[in-house]
Amino acid sequence: MTSALQIRSYNLFGETDELADVLHVETIRSRSEQHDWQLSPHRHARLHQVLFMTSGGGVVDLDGGAHTLPAPCFVNIPRGVVHGYTFEPETSGWVVTLPSDLVDHCIRSGEGVRGPLDHACVLPLPPDLRSMAETLYQEYHGQNFARAQLLRSLAGTLTALVARHIHTAEGGDRQNGGNPIFSRFETLVEQHFRSRRPLAEYARDLAVSPTHLNRIVHQVTGQSASHLVNERMLREARRMLLYTSLSAAQIAYDLGFSDPAHFSRVFTKGTGMPPRAFRKQLGDSA
Repeated sequence: MTSALQIRSYNLFGETDELADVLHVETIRSRSEQHDWQLSPHRHARLHQVLFMTSGGGVVDLDGGAHTLPAPCFVNIPRGVVHGYTFEPETSGWVVTLPSDLVDHCIRSGEGVRGPLDHACVLPLPPDLRSMAETLYQEYHGQNFARAQLLRSLAGTLTALVARHIHTAEGGDRQNGGNPIFSRFETLVEQHFRSRRPLAEYARDLAVSPTHLNRIVHQVTGQSASHLVNERMLREARRMLLYTSLSAAQIAYDLGFSDPAHFSRVFTKGTGMPPRAFRKQLGDSA
């Protein structure tokens, strides 16, 4: 658990300025070597990142879960996911960082791409993705005519390939994830999960009834709409307990609860243990 009061959010690790270019591509070594091959847990509020490891190895922390990195592999990091790396020295590969606006521009509602892309995971690196990453790296560091246009086009191909391989690895689950109402609901949940909004307000914003919204969410996820909202809140609560030194009460207020005891009950019901016990268990296993 970090000693910082809040989870650090970076555009690129160690940087706080806006991403100035269309996207960003660098080698794993170029940044990791500066930090002794270790990048502490952080997250990107407005960036989507994909790491392509071609040789070496290491461990990635994804929202508190440790995953080994057996080369060759790729790591998909959606915006907001807390992640940190410990690499073996001389690990090689590339890191492609895409502004969320660019990813959103590449994705159309109804095509089912958003669901896989929003899944943080580690998967074997297929040849087509390796080739795409290398092409992006070469184009990014060149100064050829129409560079920005080509980078935007390659970003669309990259997101499609990443989504395809994640979808395949998951056995083709969430085939209905392209429902436009469901996609808009996920966006609203991401915007408002801290405000404890009632489901009726989400349904009103989507111009559907709460019953119809529940039906759509259940078709896609097998869960109710309220469950999805609650899970998003719990995921953030777990992140804050793991990566910050905020008290359970402070986290409760940050997540829109007026009564910390109520937050504790909701957290206990959702995770099987109270917030303090959850934090202690993670600390003991660190």
